[in-house]
Amino acid sequence: MEATKVITTNASKTMSKSTRPSVQYAGTAAAFLAAGISTAAHAVNDLPGGPAVNQLNLHPAASKIAEQQHWLHWYMMIICVVIFVAVFSVMFYSIWKHRKSAGHKAANFHESVTVEIAWTVVPFLIVIAMALPATKTVVAQKDTTSADLTIKATGQQWKWGYDYVKGEGEGIGFLSTLDNTHRVISNNGGPKVGEAIDNYLLKVDNPMVVPVGKKIRVITTANDVIHAFAVPSMGIHQDAIPGFVRDTWFKAEKTGDFYGQCAKICGKEHSYMPIHVKVVSAEDYTAWVTAKGKEAAAKADDPAKVWTLADIKARGEKVYASNCAACHQASGKGAGPIKALDGSAVVLDTDHSKQIAILLNGANNGAMPAWKTLSDTDLAAVISYTKNSWSNQTGQVVQPAALLAARKQ
Repeated sequence: MEATKVITTNASKTMSKSTRPSVQYAGTAAAFLAAGISTAAHAVNDLPGGPAVNQLNLHPAASKIAEQQHWLHWYMMIICVVIFVAVFSVMFYSIWKHRKSAGHKAANFHESVTVEIAWTVVPFLIVIAMALPATKTVVAQKDTTSADLTIKATGQQWKWGYDYVKGEGEGIGFLSTLDNTHRVISNNGGPKVGEAIDNYLLKVDNPMVVPVGKKIRVITTANDVIHAFAVPSMGIHQDAIPGFVRDTWFKAEKTGDFYGQCAKICGKEHSYMPIHVKVVSAEDYTAWVTAKGKEAAAKADDPAKVWTLADIKARGEKVYASNCAACHQASGKGAGPIKALDGSAVVLDTDHSKQIAILLNGANNGAMPAWKTLSDTDLAAVISYTKNSWSNQTGQVVQPAALLAARKQ
């Protein structure tokens, strides 16, 4: 760098005043070019299943319904553009051709039957031409019959719960949460300069896995507020409403990873509620179902088991990191309206039923969601963890049997 400065300084002294500006501009342009190359080297790449960087069109279609939607989009766009150009061309031509400055005078005439018929029949035909293909696609979107696999997607602030209720994999259930590393990056102001994360705020811990070429029916509902299950590449967008059951479907035509997000503004963590649909081959799906079955069997803890503090705290730490740290923070200090767990009177109380009730039923009008979907052991573990972490060194242990009894009340 020092050598470069010396050479540049000495060279500039020998130049005439007229040549120096051009060299300075060239140097500035070179600097901008170098910066551009450096930025490009760390640029975020398109995701194969969408979204893409600077995307203007719809996500690449991965299902027949999505392909029909793409075709309809351009079909309607072309019709609208043609109508716009035709109408405004005639209007501007008429204004210019028959302007007063050219000597034209306003004409007095009565309505024309021919014109009346034309501007009634032509729009009617246009509407029919638009309605027929649109109706065909909408009807196809609503046909959820003869599904090979049925999955219930339950929205809750701010994650998705998936339950495989019919077909291969029946009985599998899990929560899908934004990967905690992405949440930490977001809390720290987003990716740093030069840090390229293609799937930023779209990576989850447990994606919804489905087989390729099979009709997947998705039943949507919610536990707290209105959410919406939307995956553009599959052509699906269905509201998830508390107390109601809606459904939609898709059939993936290719394997890969496809992303969506909750499409309703469901609260302050709305942007941290991604959807990841992982489409695999039939063989890989069968292997995944087998693995999930073994995993579920391993987690099927005996609710009568009595845990030691060290063991249950270690398990609770993992449950807390996956489900609680996003709001209450890893430090247990909370943030904004989120109450701190460190030093909390409820957490420190020897009456465990108070904290158990909050986790099972939620609190503060849904600001604290209910966690009934977690197992008795996981709930007991996370309660024990909060009672024995940070400054909360109570030595208290909550056993799974306490949760089992509370659910029956």
